[in-house]
Formats: sequence, structure tokens, C-alpha cells
Amino acid sequence: MSNGEGLYLAAAVLVLALLLKAPVLRRSWDQPIMRSVCALLGVGCVLTVLAAPPSIAAVNRITGVVNFAAPLVYSTLTAFSGASIVLILHWSGGPAASVRRATRLTVVVFGALSVLIVLLFARGDAPVERLRDLDTYYANTPWLREMIVCYLVAHTVASAALFLLSLKWLLRVDPALRALRTGLASLMLGGLLDIGYSIAKWAAVGARWSGRDWDGLSTYVAPPLASGAALLVGAGFIVPMLGGSATWRDFSQYRRLRPLWRALRGFASRSVTTVPLTWWSPMGIRLIHRESVIDDGLLALAGWFDPAVRSGAYGAARGQGLTDEAASVVADAAMLAAACRARTAADAAGTAPARPTGTGPTSDGPGPGACAGPVEPAPYRLDGQPLEALAHAFHTSPIVARARRGEPSPQPASPAGRVP
Repeated sequence: MSNGEGLYLAAAVLVLALLLKAPVLRRSWDQPIMRSVCALLGVGCVLTVLAAPPSIAAVNRITGVVNFAAPLVYSTLTAFSGASIVLILHWSGGPAASVRRATRLTVVVFGALSVLIVLLFARGDAPVERLRDLDTYYANTPWLREMIVCYLVAHTVASAALFLLSLKWLLRVDPALRALRTGLASLMLGGLLDIGYSIAKWAAVGARWSGRDWDGLSTYVAPPLASGAALLVGAGFIVPMLGGSATWRDFSQYRRLRPLWRALRGFASRSVTTVPLTWWSPMGIRLIHRESVIDDGLLALAGWFDPAVRSGAYGAARGQGLTDEAASVVADAAMLAAACRARTAADAAGTAPARPTGTGPTSDGPGPGACAGPVEPAPYRLDGQPLEALAHAFHTSPIVARARRGEPSPQPASPAGRVP
């Protein structure tokens, strides 16, 4: 990626994130954290585009100033570093007055460093254009040397702060908040890569100061680290926002229901006509559509449920040490898998089912205790968790896999629990 493809990829990710969050940012512009998100994503987009060698050459050519892109990139990188700290300060919370003071201090310090970088470049002399190794080429040039030190100090401090703040918050955040923990872990990794970038740059520049040539660290090692850090930091701020959104929750549930949907969609289509979806259909509509297909499939297979299959699967699940609730889900999934197989075979042979006595479905569909006896079973609820648990067992349980193949479930030597 010598021509900056990695940086352009990072820019594309940040642009996509900015577009995805644009509606929320517009509605919540009065909230400091939303403004911080917008600033970080915007500055990050500009930075990753400007830092690529083709962009550097284009900026120099357009402005007519040799190496004009250098202070532009360095000051933008410094602003991005400050924006990262500001966002995580707002994100982690705390007393409002303390957050405001820390935010003002960060903005003043990093803003002043950005201005100082431009002034130092203007004071120095950089007559030879360097697209990839300006740091080491001008490491001993007066004023430019100080400019390089300023941006490296700012970036190193910001990277260390980002890593430490993310780690501190990750250690105290609720484990149930998976999206937030994933985002913090991504920020930590991004901070580590940024620290690695700073170490490579410091080592190469320091080598120049001592008369050695370690330019390869700055030219070839540091850029990939910067690209990876930009991707991880962007993802670290995006994942919690998307993961906590209704769209993300709907997508997660939609994805987990796929095994059931794939198994039942053929049976559902025989009894109902579903409304076709378009590629732009919202995720919430897609989830409702998938749940409806599954519900219709369950109703279409109700006459093929065999309580003997459920009883055997329940006993096998209890024999494996599963709880009563988990064993019931596995038993229902096994009974459903056997019904799918039996219905398919009967359709091929042109026969009809022989429904067990007293096991007809309710108007809302079969439930965890369906086909287990003469008592009418409770219906499955279509509010997420029961169907998700059923889909998981349907996809992963070896007991269900045996039922799908028509094999009897192995029974324990002594009953582990009563079949409900």
C-alpha cells in the first residue's frame, strides 16, 4: 500500500460512519458528545485523505508551495489527536464541570500546537519536496526539526491518553454492554498501533540526530501502523453507537433467526403470500417479515409435530446436563426438525400427516411444551428471545441434527429429569 491505499480505505470507513450518523448528529447537535463525534469523524476523514502520498503531491502542486502539505497534515493529525481525547472525555462521563474544564484544556493545548506547527514550517526552509520521508530528511533542519518534534509529542501524548482512558473505562464497564466493550477494545488496539507509529517515527528521527540511518522505520513501518490505527479508532467510536441502536439490535436478531427462516420459509410460502422486500427495506421491517415467515412455517408444520420425538430429545438433553429450560428448547427444536423432514418426505410421496391426539396448535403457534400431552400447549411468543433460542438450538444442537436425519435420540441410562 505504498500509494496510500490503506489511508484511503480508512477515509472511506470514516466517511461511511459520518453518513450513517448524520441524521442523529443533526437531531442531537446540541449535545456535546454528538458534536465531538462529528468533529472526530470529520477531522479523521480529512487527515486520512491528506496523509496519502498522492494527496500530498496534489496539495503541493495546487498551492505551489513545496512541502506545503506537511504542516497541513501534521496540524490536522494534532487536531485529530485532541478530538479523540475530547470525545472519550465526554463519552466516559463524569462531573459536567470537570469534563468541560478538561475539554477546554485539551482544545487550547492541541489547538496551540496545531498553530505552532504551521508557524514553525513557515519559519523554516524545506526546498526539496519529500512525499514519504520528510520527517527524517529534515530531521536536522532548524525550525522544521522543532515542527516535527511538536507533532510527534502531541500525537504520542494523545495516543497514550487514548489507550489509558480506554483501558480504565473498559475495566469498569458492565460486561453486559458488549458493543461498548468491543468499541473500547478497538480503541485500545488503535491506541497501541498509534503508539507503535510514534515509536517508529521517534526512532527514525532520533537515529538521524545521532548520525544513523533508520529511515525505513518512518517510511515503511509507520504508515501501515497509522492506517490500522485510523481504522480501529474509527471502528471503536462507531461500534458502540451502532451496537446500541435499534437498527443494530434488529439486525442482530434478524441474523440469529436465519437458521429457522431457512428451514421454514418453504413451508410458509405454501400457506401464505409474503410481501416481497426491496434492498432499501428498513431492518425493522425485515425482522418483522422474517418473524412472520417463521410463525407461518410453524403453523404449517403443526400437524407434523411428534411428541415422541420431543420426549426422546428432552431426555437426551437432560442426560447431557442441560437445564430444564434449555432441554425444552432443544426438544422443541428437535421436534421441529423432525417435522420438517417428515413433511418434506410426505409431500414427495403425496401423503398426509397423522396428527397425534390432543396436540393441535393454538392460534398463535406451537410452544415449548407443544405435542407433549393432551393439554393444549402455550403458544410461542414472537418477541425475540424464544425464537432466537429455538433458532440457536436448531442450528447447533447435535440432538437436533439427529432428529433432522431421522435418527432416534440416545437416552441416558437413568432419567435425568421428567419430560414435561
